[in-house]
Amino acid sequence: MHSLRHLLRGSVLPALMALVLLVTVGCGNSGLKLTHIKSAYDKPSNVAVYFKVETSDGHPVGGLTADKFVIYEDGSAVSQYESKQTILNPEAAASHYTLLLVDMSGSISDSGNSQTVVDAATAFTENLEKSQKVGVYAFDGSEDLYPIAPFTNSSGSATAGVKRLATFKPRDPSTNLHGAIVKGLQELDKALSHAEHPMRFGTLVVFSDGTDHAARVSQDDMRKAIKDSPYDVFAIGLGAEMSDDQLKGIGKNGTAKAENRESVKQAFDTIAKRIDDLTRSYYLLGYCSPARAGKHEVTIEAVVKDGDRTRKGQLTSEFDAAGFTTGCDPNKPPSFDIHSGDSTGGDKDKKPAPAAAPAASGKASVKASGSADFNP
Repeated sequence: MHSLRHLLRGSVLPALMALVLLVTVGCGNSGLKLTHIKSAYDKPSNVAVYFKVETSDGHPVGGLTADKFVIYEDGSAVSQYESKQTILNPEAAASHYTLLLVDMSGSISDSGNSQTVVDAATAFTENLEKSQKVGVYAFDGSEDLYPIAPFTNSSGSATAGVKRLATFKPRDPSTNLHGAIVKGLQELDKALSHAEHPMRFGTLVVFSDGTDHAARVSQDDMRKAIKDSPYDVFAIGLGAEMSDDQLKGIGKNGTAKAENRESVKQAFDTIAKRIDDLTRSYYLLGYCSPARAGKHEVTIEAVVKDGDRTRKGQLTSEFDAAGFTTGCDPNKPPSFDIHSGDSTGGDKDKKPAPAAAPAASGKASVKASGSADFNP
């Protein structure tokens, strides 16, 4: 008996404990974070949930298909054959707008870098216009912005319009960087207030090759505007004058640096991919509930295999199955009645707001769950 205790203490017990720890770490439900944004339900038995999927360390996860999600009602798995679960086009529920703010002060327009910037901005807008609306504005040392390709409903308008940057001549060769950023956030907010969908997500991308020289707006006021904004903000810098600290002070959600004109397009491409990945990490999952009465808790679990590792994450929501019956079409688009995104949740008994609330960013947090009715 003594030798057995010694054996357990000396070798077997630590090995067993290590094995238990390995199993706990490797097979737990950690790895993915699902953020609930809005839910909707309606007769005959439609349920839809809009949510975001990220890794546990905050990186967006896009491109998941419906079979990567498991649906539970009140703790019991719902058969995919019974639920007919499907990923609906998220554009049916949300509007994503990106405003590209381009420095066209004298240091850009008179330096021979204009065409390089135009080519990079053209590829940027072409990539993003496939999934969202893009507006392009220029700035110099003047107080106001110059609309190069304002937000429109015309497909490809930004890609066509951005080429006008090639002939842009600054009225003031100075650089009103701080003021332009504040104006850009205001312009983005104005555009999103007219978006057609109830959930609205905005992104500001700032390109510049230098510091603010116009001093129309202080750095502190500019940084406060960025911090207080619900929108994502990315920064692209060109050359040595734009320091890494300056870039990070603007790009609260990410930065890219081009050391010379040859790497400008790569910097734009890097930020475009970040924004596209973020947009694709939002999902609208619709399914047909087998419930026929009463209130229920729905849990959606994402299961993603990465080699030998399985990443999982869950979210929960509620719905009322009163009057549910047969005849459900899971592809029926929902209508969310709260005019806000994931910066504020909606209470299912709350009536629609009379005016649009501030749009949500990809970094905002859910404060409450929401439910709404489907389109009739």
